[in-house]
Amino acid sequence: WPLIFTGIELIANWITLSHCDAGGAQSHYDLLASLGIGHDATFSIKDLNVELDYFPGTLPFIAGKVLEHSVGPWKIGERFVVAHFMKYKVHD
Repeated sequence: WPLIFTGIELIANWITLSHCDAGGAQSHYDLLASLGIGHDATFSIKDLNVELDYFPGTLPFIAGKVLEHSVGPWKIGERFVVAHFMKYKVHD
């Protein structure tokens, strides 16, 4: 089926260092679908000084080009994320 996103990435059991997304536009939002089994990961947004629960089933939308974000280590379970994003050059 058609999607509004120009890219999809699968991230499996990976710690994501703090970063801003290089290829997006400031007005684009990314959808990060947290999936897996029994993990206790947290999603950090450094610019807002917050740490959010990132349990399986969590679906945050974030302006990834604007807000510096990361996912640190978790203690239990398996984690994967389906990241949906838009590249600025595709829509330019």
